[in-house]
Amino acid sequence: MTAKKNSSKKVMVFGANGYLGRHLVYYLLKKGFEVFPIGNSKVSIDNLANYRSIDVNDKTALSTLDWEQDFVLVFSGKTGTMASIDNYEDFIGVNETGLLNILNCIKNLKNKPRVIFPSTRLVYKGSEKPLKESDEKEAKTIYAVNKIACESILEIYKNLYDIKYSVFRVCVPYGSTIKDGYSYGTIGFFLREAKQQKPIKLYGDGNLRRTFSHVEDICSQIILSLESNSVENKTYNIAGETFSLLQVATLIAKKYGSDVSFAEWPENDLKIESGHTEFDDSKIMKEFGFILKNKFQNWLDESGN
Repeated sequence: MTAKKNSSKKVMVFGANGYLGRHLVYYLLKKGFEVFPIGNSKVSIDNLANYRSIDVNDKTALSTLDWEQDFVLVFSGKTGTMASIDNYEDFIGVNETGLLNILNCIKNLKNKPRVIFPSTRLVYKGSEKPLKESDEKEAKTIYAVNKIACESILEIYKNLYDIKYSVFRVCVPYGSTIKDGYSYGTIGFFLREAKQQKPIKLYGDGNLRRTFSHVEDICSQIILSLESNSVENKTYNIAGETFSLLQVATLIAKKYGSDVSFAEWPENDLKIESGHTEFDDSKIMKEFGFILKNKFQNWLDESGN
């Protein structure tokens, strides 16, 4: 994968083999950024020639990197709900200690890169109203604790060492422009069930609302932030479209001739469920002048992958 380089914009991307990180590398290269992809796996999933395999908890390996960058995108974190409780050491180590290790590599640089960090809907206390960035937070899993802690860590390092940052909270991502049939998380699960002619199982009545964002639109919003200093030290909800889980499951089931079924909430799942997490995306829309390129219904009609 090659692109015309823009030497004034150097970007290091941690998590370059992951869902969001991989797409960010793809779009950054298309935009002409000079990209340095980093991942934990031994090889680049996209055969990137300058890929480096580094564990974010290996301080010696991190010290060998060229930190003279314009931006460092930290997308190397582990995701999961109950998994974060079962494997709390890994989640704290990769998500929190990993970020601290990266920040400590750049804190004494004369020209410090801005750090771009992905957060999640799970930092919020659910609400009947669309959630603003300043609304009440509530952590029900270790993963949510990780994200809230990391947002605070970035603020601490900004105050102590003047490391600029931008945080982007993602609700429900979907779609792919790299690999057919590849979609992440909730939508990926719905698609797998429907394509196998299995009913898509929803807990409760399925009416929980979420904001769904195509991965291209997620990447576009993040990359737009690299072009402006006015977004420094700010947190944004990623823009998208709001649907209930039932609405989305019904659309997918209809496309593949499947069905939707309902089940009682398992006790532990209900305890960690946050409720409605519909984003108020007016901040990012206003400051970025962003317009969504992808509509869920169009995406589903055209590919559903």
